[in-house]
Amino acid sequence: MPEGIPTRYTIQDVAVFSKGYLQDYPVFVRNTDNGLLVLGYPKDSFMKLTGNYFPIRAIRIFPLFITGILAIDIVLLFLVYYLSKRKISKNTEPIMASIKTLSTGKPVDLSIRGELSEIADSVNQASQVLSRQNQARANWISGVSHDIRTPLSMIMGYAQRIARDHAASENIQREAEIIQAQSVKIKDLVQDLNLVSQLEYEMQPLHKEPVRLSKLLRSYAADLLNTGIDERHSIEVLISPEAEPVAVECDARLISRAIGNLVQNSINHNPQGCNILLSLDCSSEDVSITVADNGVGMPAEGLRELKEKPHYMESTDEQLDLRHGLGLLLVRQIMGAHGGTMEIKSAPQDGYQTILTFQTAGQPHPNGDPASGPKRCGV
Repeated sequence: MPEGIPTRYTIQDVAVFSKGYLQDYPVFVRNTDNGLLVLGYPKDSFMKLTGNYFPIRAIRIFPLFITGILAIDIVLLFLVYYLSKRKISKNTEPIMASIKTLSTGKPVDLSIRGELSEIADSVNQASQVLSRQNQARANWISGVSHDIRTPLSMIMGYAQRIARDHAASENIQREAEIIQAQSVKIKDLVQDLNLVSQLEYEMQPLHKEPVRLSKLLRSYAADLLNTGIDERHSIEVLISPEAEPVAVECDARLISRAIGNLVQNSINHNPQGCNILLSLDCSSEDVSITVADNGVGMPAEGLRELKEKPHYMESTDEQLDLRHGLGLLLVRQIMGAHGGTMEIKSAPQDGYQTILTFQTAGQPHPNGDPASGPKRCGV
């Protein structure tokens, strides 16, 4: 027993150290047959709680209390998770939409604060770099097109003079005519290349206005006949009565260009001759222009490649074996700029047809008078 510990205690002393300490020594007591056994331990070896009294009711509801605390914690965690997820989703949705838009080559401008602001800044920087690259590419194509036109015009002029020079031999005149014809093809190619570039990077302004497609088709056919078409090729216009008054918001010049490219394709791929049909039809939901011929058509494999393989201007594959011209690409881009679609159908020795569909039905006007009130086609 340590020094200083008394050997005699009053009943009051026993009551005090039985619940607590004996001169700072933690002691534990047990009632035995020989009296009260007091077992002491060194200082700072045990800690005794002297006020550990709890009501029975509190002890009984303690499990419910713990369960309630856990339930509240779970609810708070779920609420924090939901609010955090909602905030992240709210900020990520415009980022995902911008990335999707950026993948199409169009510029974006994001303004997001918070944790995702750095990602938004990175997307904006990528958009600016892409815009500068697209602008530089478009300017380069435009510059090259401009530089080609001047010497090409000179070549065409000299070739025309040689072809009309009666002093030249027939062989030279014939070669000059070939040079002139090929120069025209190069000129058209340059124009198509420039227009494709402008449409691709949305640099071509669209001058949309209500246009009666029936009038546009007839005017194009008349112009083609007036400028002279090979007698081996014929052109016919077929317009359904329902589509006669249909008018759509479009750029008449570009739509005429698309039709012209399709007609020229039919002429180029059928040098032996064919009949070309321009037809116009409509339903309650859309209006369609069909350019068809009864020529040699296209095999299934060629049609599949034409539909599935990208044009060389849209592909990074240096070994791409599909090298069709710009005509179809230009038609597709013109229709895309007008919210429409292009569909190709063909079979060997069964002709070739391209259907241009405007998804939104036009507003036909009785007697062609816009002031008389709009009506849906087919109603």
